Amino acid sequence: MSQRPFRVTAGYLAAVALIYVVTACGWLILGYVTSHRTSERDSELRGQVGELWGGEHAQVAPSLELLVPASAASSQPTEQPAEELPAACRARVELRPERTDAKARLDLEHRRKGLLWYSTYRVRFDGRYTFVNPSPCRREAQLTIPLPARGAVYDEFHVLSDGSELPVQVGDRRSSGAVASLTLAPGETRAFTVRYHSRGLDRWSYAFGSGTSRARNFALKVSTNFAEVDFPDGTLSPSDKQRTAEGWALTWRFGNLLADANIAVTMPHRINPGPLSAEISLFAPVSLAFFYFVLLLVSVMRQVRLHPVHYAMLAAAFFAFHLLLAYLVDLIPLSLAFTIASATSVGLVVSYLRLAVGTRFALLWAGGAQLLYLVLFSLAFFLEGYTGLTITIFSVLTLFVVMQLTGRIDWSARFGNRQDHDPAARRPVGAASAIYGTALRDAPAEPPASEDEDAVFSRVS
Repeated sequence: MSQRPFRVTAGYLAAVALIYVVTACGWLILGYVTSHRTSERDSELRGQVGELWGGEHAQVAPSLELLVPASAASSQPTEQPAEELPAACRARVELRPERTDAKARLDLEHRRKGLLWYSTYRVRFDGRYTFVNPSPCRREAQLTIPLPARGAVYDEFHVLSDGSELPVQVGDRRSSGAVASLTLAPGETRAFTVRYHSRGLDRWSYAFGSGTSRARNFALKVSTNFAEVDFPDGTLSPSDKQRTAEGWALTWRFGNLLADANIAVTMPHRINPGPLSAEISLFAPVSLAFFYFVLLLVSVMRQVRLHPVHYAMLAAAFFAFHLLLAYLVDLIPLSLAFTIASATSVGLVVSYLRLAVGTRFALLWAGGAQLLYLVLFSLAFFLEGYTGLTITIFSVLTLFVVMQLTGRIDWSARFGNRQDHDPAARRPVGAASAIYGTALRDAPAEPPASEDEDAVFSRVS
């Protein structure tokens, strides 16, 4: 006795759909837990990295303040009374550089803390600034060099004037930087050099001042040891970019600029295991939908009887991949964790279906589909910026292959009512038997001549 053909019913599809929905809910919970755990740790770990290494550096151009003469600031007698000083000599004036020639070297060093990689860097800064005393008097002045980050360490810190070291004071309540005192002759032009080595996190920036500021005869050269250079929104793009063996040589040049924007370079980020694992888990229902869709079509085409319980076991094997990945990345490198999770999940699926429906179907169809829609689909999330395009290509290629394989299939016969399409339920009778060339074993006797063929089919049914 031949086996009844495998047909898909509404109840069968509903059971598979229920399994899919339950598994999808599990993935959403896993993705949320992983994401929440990572974000909580990030706020804590980022502070620790900043304390150990240094935070974002925001270097601001130094300023030179011409102080009010003592004779104008007090009633103490002086050699020259305050009222005899020119007005230009009695005003407090804050000066910005007339010329800037600065260089910065950024060396990226990624560091991992917990589930996250942080983009730390070393910076070597060397800036030469030229100021002009506009007053016709000899003036006491104060040079202020803002420090780019709180809690950072500055090695080889020097403030030079005409090749000589200027003594500086740090920690003055009135200033957040280093301060040097000096005297300028009337109309004197003085150049200062500021140098230091330091370490920062994520981003390095340079500002001409607070708010809208002017920059005259400005030149800044930034060299990097990384190629993935990014400039944040709202910042000034470089005037010139040149590729080097290590990274980039970037140059900003301005003659007389007035702007409230600054210069900034963002460090490239490595793939973070925690956020990546959470993202893969949140998109896992899409992966399982592809797998179920292909497996259902192939099982119908090849008459392989898969019970809803089989689909439940396959969903559990898929879930095992994401569960293993979420917790292995805490302990071992991401690539190794991904390999172990992939091998475990594929091994579960193939070994189970080998026992259920046979080795050929388990290896060729189920194993192949899982490699494509679980492993390669998840690898697409490693391609930052191209994940959506990769998934779209997967979808289009899947659609093409399925359309080519199923174009000649009579789906009404595969998914319809068995009484409408099963030869055992609707047999040709009477004169129709001669047309098919053979009489079926249990066909009814020849109908009376007065009965038409539709009546015969109704009676047989």
